[in-house]
Amino acid sequence: MSKWGLFVGGALLAGVAVAGWHAIHPGPVQQGHSMVPPDTSNIAMGYPIVDVRLPQELSADAVLGKRAFDAKCASCHGANAAGQNGVAPPLVHKIYEPSHHSDEAFQRAAQSGVRAHHWKFGNMPPVPGLTRGDVQYIARYVRELQRENGIN
Repeated sequence: MSKWGLFVGGALLAGVAVAGWHAIHPGPVQQGHSMVPPDTSNIAMGYPIVDVRLPQELSADAVLGKRAFDAKCASCHGANAAGQNGVAPPLVHKIYEPSHHSDEAFQRAAQSGVRAHHWKFGNMPPVPGLTRGDVQYIARYVRELQRENGIN
């Protein structure tokens, strides 16, 4: 048998062994992420979901982002991205930390909308009239709010 045949046979045997091991000794069942949305049952409809501390000063890019956010996002996500109970989630929340929702996730959400998956507010429609640059500034604004509120 050639060296190539031994290599392929060995790799196949190793794969079968690993699959068999996992069938006999399954690991813990993964149930998605560990970030659970807060209980909003005691918050009046339309009221902010989280308290947001504001930075003393925003960067120039974040100032532009705040303008775009106020014009296109705040009607649903609330002032300073605090969310609105029954309407839309807060973006100043651990669920939207950069390691879980990248800036590109904000781009895709604005362009294509988002199917509800963390919160029970329904699907988010696309946001017409925003360029990639606008969303980049919005993400910068949200990230600066998040950092001020201990979300990195």
